[in-house]
Amino acid sequence: MTDLAAVKAALKNQAVETPSWAYGNSGTRFKVFAQQGVPRSPWEKLDDAAQVHAFTGVAPTVALHIPWDKVEDYAALAKHAEERGLKLGAINSNTFQDDDFKLGSVCHADAAVRRKAVAHLLECVDIMDATGSRDLKLWFADGTNYPGQDDIVARQERLGEALAEVYARLGDEQRMLLEYKFFEPAFYTTDVPDWGTAYAHCLKLGPKARVVVDTGHHAPGTNIEFIVALLLREGKLGGFDFNSRFYADDDLMVGAADPFQLFRIMYEVSRGGGFSADVAFMLDQCHNLEAKIPAIIRSVMNVQEATAKALLVDREALGAAQVAGDVLAANAVLMDAFNTDVRPLLREVREEMGLDADPIAAYARSGWAEKIVAERVGGQQAGWGA
Repeated sequence: MTDLAAVKAALKNQAVETPSWAYGNSGTRFKVFAQQGVPRSPWEKLDDAAQVHAFTGVAPTVALHIPWDKVEDYAALAKHAEERGLKLGAINSNTFQDDDFKLGSVCHADAAVRRKAVAHLLECVDIMDATGSRDLKLWFADGTNYPGQDDIVARQERLGEALAEVYARLGDEQRMLLEYKFFEPAFYTTDVPDWGTAYAHCLKLGPKARVVVDTGHHAPGTNIEFIVALLLREGKLGGFDFNSRFYADDDLMVGAADPFQLFRIMYEVSRGGGFSADVAFMLDQCHNLEAKIPAIIRSVMNVQEATAKALLVDREALGAAQVAGDVLAANAVLMDAFNTDVRPLLREVREEMGLDADPIAAYARSGWAEKIVAERVGGQQAGWGA
């Protein structure tokens, strides 16, 4: 039987990190769509993030992206966050938007380009020191488009050297989270294409290096929950970038395309002790058409719903069916939990936390959307690259 009090406690203690870039303008490779009221600075992004946390109660940290969120005084930015009930989360590096990185960054054949890329990563660690951030999140667009374009093994060696230098710079309480992506923008080889490559590098680096699973970064049909289970077993799952995909790396709202997959992932997290293993649960989404803040609130709610269902799995009954070799009964236990309507449970949880039972409706009534449209006039809106 499931301990409902324990389920509620776990849901109240859940934390979902929101990404600063999700509050800015974004779009496709053809067009970035502007919206009224979009933040014009990292400071205003934090103001909006505070609204998400205020109405959900489980979004206390905000990830930054450098240089998109570059400011002169990071300690002041951290203080701004704290005053709004937030903390600054993972620092995300950017080695994919500089012209020098066209043929790669840390894997580039030119030592000068590699030096520039590593200097940026070290700068990100400096920013972590100033903000109190724990995690440095690395995603590399490095790869090749044509056979023979570069030496595959040499690129892995360059990658390993760069990661080792940055790893040595980390403080005692800081971590390196290495993300992978099986293709794009490179189409022949990607230098960190899968969890195995990321895991191999992290294993060599040491205990402060872990793997990040972006739910949109896999080939169609990939069993993501298997990857999650294995990395948890090995103590190497550092975090998630939650989003949804239909075809490739669509960066749609988490749970939108395949809520059953999200449930399966969260069950493996629950089973593997991921809720108490310093796993960072982060959103990584681009809200191209929908209003930013309500979309992020909805995304957080989607994670909550998948988590609640995962926690409701009758582990005792499941184990018994598995030992008995009863395939249908074992599957039925999972399906019973997935088909449970957990919205009443989450409404209870929110009310017990002193929150409105319906975060979307509460935000709509708050007047914040109208306030930012009226006040954020002029200046340069934040978006991709800013």
